[in-house]
Amino acid sequence: MEGLLTRCRALAACSRQLSGSIPRRFHHCAPGRGKRLVLSRMFQPQNLREDQVPSLEGGSGDLTCKSQRLMLQVGLIHPASPGCYHLLPYTVRALEKLVRVIDQEMRAIGGQKVSMPSLSPAELWRATNRWDLMGKELLRLRDRHGKEYCLGPTHEEAVTALVASQKTLSYKQLPFLLYQVTRKFRDEPRPRFGLLRGREFYMKDMYTFDSSPEAARQTYGLVCDAYSSLFARLGLPCVKVQAGVGSIGGTMSHEFQLPADVGEDQFAVCPSCSFSANVETLNLSQTNCPACQGPLTETKGIEVGHTFYLGTKYSSVFNAQFTNVHGKPSLAEMGCYGLGVTRILAAAIEVLSTEYCLRWPGLLAPYQVCLIPPKKGSKEEVATELAGHLYDHITEAVPQLRGEVLLDDRTHLTIGNRLKDANKFGYPFVIIAGKRALEAPAHYEVWCQNTGEVVFLTKEGVVGLLSQVQVV
Repeated sequence: MEGLLTRCRALAACSRQLSGSIPRRFHHCAPGRGKRLVLSRMFQPQNLREDQVPSLEGGSGDLTCKSQRLMLQVGLIHPASPGCYHLLPYTVRALEKLVRVIDQEMRAIGGQKVSMPSLSPAELWRATNRWDLMGKELLRLRDRHGKEYCLGPTHEEAVTALVASQKTLSYKQLPFLLYQVTRKFRDEPRPRFGLLRGREFYMKDMYTFDSSPEAARQTYGLVCDAYSSLFARLGLPCVKVQAGVGSIGGTMSHEFQLPADVGEDQFAVCPSCSFSANVETLNLSQTNCPACQGPLTETKGIEVGHTFYLGTKYSSVFNAQFTNVHGKPSLAEMGCYGLGVTRILAAAIEVLSTEYCLRWPGLLAPYQVCLIPPKKGSKEEVATELAGHLYDHITEAVPQLRGEVLLDDRTHLTIGNRLKDANKFGYPFVIIAGKRALEAPAHYEVWCQNTGEVVFLTKEGVVGLLSQVQVV
């Protein structure tokens, strides 16, 4: 026993010694503990001129998309192979915020989150005939035993087989709204436009199981309303349009289109009523609204969401049944609903940004505030300490901004150069400790990037402004 106690004391002493030897640099980013997030320690590739932007999708002539060019230039993404990108830290932060907003909207309507394998057995796809129907779009592979798989571009087969495996489902348990946010894979013949059309991307896909067609249509409307709420919260003017069912199938489908010149879809809207539709669903000669006969207006859009009412297309193949109110087995009525998560990020940048400066939806900005202290050796250098105090005061007085404030500590650069970088990165708020920080009381120059306003505020005014910022 004494020997055991001796060894325990020795291990404890060793642990304390190792703990004390950990370099402090590993703790510099701990939010809420008096540590400051500083720009110089962020992983960012060197900023590049437009003619230096690397592209594995062809020559520089392919960089025709504003979002792709800006995301490459400021180091949000880096090409790995055609249609595949490294998502770098700023982008991952924005992606995680978008997923949180999606989670909030999906859970508000009863969504339950799952995670399904990316590897999907070929026999599932052969059962629905989509192994051949999808053709070269499927990325296929064989394991060491010769068994065939694809990397899932969508998960109708997998989720229906999952629900079908539950043999004792009752109508009282329905509806099920199962969703995931995961990587998808499609063998695009010509990937282009960065994250707008890639081979590997993030998608939110939801699959619903209802006890009747009427209930399924109610669920369909519920999810569509949640999508509209999501885009409204992001400040994106999406249009819900009638669409074809394509390779997914079913009897009803809608797309959520974000109007943009670079969009690859054409849709028509009627200014006189609420009708809107993808032009692929209209007759080639149709120029008037089928609902009110008013003139249709065509525009380009980026598809950021798609919904389908499937009926029993998949449940009948996999025998996904439940026991109905009469105690008899019935096939579940299904719907599926997709959101292009990485595509939403790129599309938002596409429509909100200027040609030279990136802009984010407020909720998705990687960091909400960038604080710029004076240049080292300048007349205003004495305000450097004030800038540090302001950083600490913001993170203490506005708890939701802990971990959201970045200090640009590259004081070898002028304020102007750092402001130019901050403008390019699109922080919603840029705060400068310049000449007026030396006044009594100190005033700070605040750039509100999304509105274009520039105001001078005291420390209390800064806190009052930032306390209104919403963070997810």
